[in-house]
Amino acid sequence: MKRKLILADSLFYFLAAALLSILSSVSSPVSAQLIKLNVGYSAISGEQLPAWIAKDARIFEKNGLDAQLIYFTGGTTAVLALVSGEVPISQVAGPAVVNSALAGSDVVMVAAGATSLDYWLMSLPEIKKPDQLKGGSVAISRFGTASDFVARYALSRIGLVPGKDVAIVQVGGVPDRLGPDIVRRYVRSQVEAVNRIHTDRETSLKVLTKYFGGNVERDILEKSWELLANENMLPKKQYPSYEGLKFILAPLTEKDAKARAAKPEDFADLSFIKELDQSGYIDSLYKKK
Repeated sequence: MKRKLILADSLFYFLAAALLSILSSVSSPVSAQLIKLNVGYSAISGEQLPAWIAKDARIFEKNGLDAQLIYFTGGTTAVLALVSGEVPISQVAGPAVVNSALAGSDVVMVAAGATSLDYWLMSLPEIKKPDQLKGGSVAISRFGTASDFVARYALSRIGLVPGKDVAIVQVGGVPDRLGPDIVRRYVRSQVEAVNRIHTDRETSLKVLTKYFGGNVERDILEKSWELLANENMLPKKQYPSYEGLKFILAPLTEKDAKARAAKPEDFADLSFIKELDQSGYIDSLYKKK
């Protein structure tokens, strides 16, 4: 079976790649001619910054990739584009990836992005208590996305039954096959972009301003960067999180036999990150002045 890989942020935002075969050779990160590559991303949010930084700071080019970023409104759409072959790599949400894999697609995560929840349940000012939400609705982007997963989790934590006490409403998104060497280049670009986020505040703010549309207040941009520059949110070594995958699988096990039989290792391939880590490359990035 052809193996599809997901370069992923282990909880919610991911990169995905589709492979024709597993090749044993490792090429130089930079070739004489750039390899054209379509890369999807699934939200206009701070968690997408690694791909944006890798594009705008020319990190992709440094690693031999001519990457074109394509915006999809929601992780479900991005995963469908990945599985169809429309885009070979995509930065998408963890729940969309797990649901797709459980449904039979051949996808797997190979790198982490943001590994912590960054969501708020917001309401009208007059709603002060959870029980006031009964009979109402909560808006998400699309079913099967991170916002869907988080909304259901948040409602259950405050004692409400999603779909029964509170309706879940879709409202839309917020403002050729690859060989392993190309995945290596992308994972390397991801790691270098995360390093740039951790160490270059002004470039990060400039890129956030561009992709947010240029109409976001400076303090919001700075808060977004401060959150992402935190090791707990955006890990330096970018290993997919097995704990994050367990968290995603937990609510699915009640009604899905495949989910009950699944293990976190079924959804992740750590070999690409491990290769970079064991070579000492990631540590060397943070030792540079």
